Amino acid sequence: MDLQQTKDTFMEVVGARRSVRHYIPDKVSEEDLRMIMESARQAPSGENAQPWRFIIVKATENKEFLSKVSKMGSGRRFTGEYLSKQMQARMVEQDRLRYADKAAQEEDEAKQQAAYKKLTSGEVSAFVKDPDVVVIVIGKKEVWDLPFDTSAAIENMLLTVTALNLGACWVIAPCIDVRDELKLKEYFKIPEEYKAISIISIGATSRMPRPRPRLPLEEIVFTEKFGDAYYKQS
Repeated sequence: MDLQQTKDTFMEVVGARRSVRHYIPDKVSEEDLRMIMESARQAPSGENAQPWRFIIVKATENKEFLSKVSKMGSGRRFTGEYLSKQMQARMVEQDRLRYADKAAQEEDEAKQQAAYKKLTSGEVSAFVKDPDVVVIVIGKKEVWDLPFDTSAAIENMLLTVTALNLGACWVIAPCIDVRDELKLKEYFKIPEEYKAISIISIGATSRMPRPRPRLPLEEIVFTEKFGDAYYKQS
């Protein structure tokens, strides 16, 4: 494979990554799982601290527990956002990217209301009982760069999953509230010196979500100082 093919293949994987919440019963092979975990191991970390540790969860009862805690965590978080109107404000900005005109937006109003219900009920995160594998990502509290180091490892995992034609989703619901994190740590016997960061669902899927809209480079990349676009619109 020449350099251009390598570039094209890499960007194809980056562009194909999706947050997958629908899974089929097919198993993730041990060979593929090892490759995913090896990609996490190879991630960069400040001072090579490698603070991450991973718990692989396959047992049905353990995934059911993760589903329950995730549902409760998401439900509390999104209900608060809905009642404070933060969710609706965020949707307005997303609609700016999603809809070409107001008529199209109005036609999708029912879907938006369904989305509110799915978020505030917590059902948006209950799916974690469905994939073959869930990986709990934890890390050493003493490491200052822990959030950045573990995020690098997680992104490596997500891209590897995509390259293997599997689906994955990065879920923070059971870890963002300290009350849920404590439940997680007690259930999975996670030592005190470690913090629960995220869980990653991994499995086979027959339904790949549509691509989410992305802001153009002209709006997000600046030259020298903020505000002056590096890439000019043609």
